[in-house]
Amino acid sequence: MAKASGGATQNTLILCEHPPTYTLGKSGDPANMLFRPEAVGAAFHQISRGGDITYHGPGQLVVYPIFDLDSLGLGPAAFVAALEDTIIFLLADYGLTATRLDGAPGIWLDAATAPRKICAVGLKISRGCTMHGIALNINTDLRYFNYIVPCGLPDKAVTSMQRELGRELDFIAVRTAFEQKLQQVLPITLS
Repeated sequence: MAKASGGATQNTLILCEHPPTYTLGKSGDPANMLFRPEAVGAAFHQISRGGDITYHGPGQLVVYPIFDLDSLGLGPAAFVAALEDTIIFLLADYGLTATRLDGAPGIWLDAATAPRKICAVGLKISRGCTMHGIALNINTDLRYFNYIVPCGLPDKAVTSMQRELGRELDFIAVRTAFEQKLQQVLPITLS
């Protein structure tokens, strides 16, 4: 609102966990929801971000960057790449080698051989301001992904840091590491 009226903008970063929730992006296919969400105790929302259907829930770090790209001197592609780089660098600190996968948004492990998505990316950018964001599976209950075709990709798996490392992680420590990495990748200071 402030930008549209010519006022100053303030970049805001929201980091959270959600209760079990499914979201379907504006271009998503409802056929990729293989059940009724209430049957497994989850909420459902159709939203304006890009992408198809995904799950959000406990143990997953959901990041909502509400940023004015002009203030960062970035275009949309560079901003998305910066978010992806942040996750790639974070996962490397935990011994996980992550990459992008052509034609499939998000961050992936073993992209060339047995692709497993560990972080979903679904953004909307309007008037140079970002909305929605990313979701990193830390200690996420992956069974909830069995009820959907995650991100509309039937031949791809979903994973978590916990599954890959064989142990539960300290959620707050991972969240803090994300904030530190983001400040290294983007010209921002978080207070």
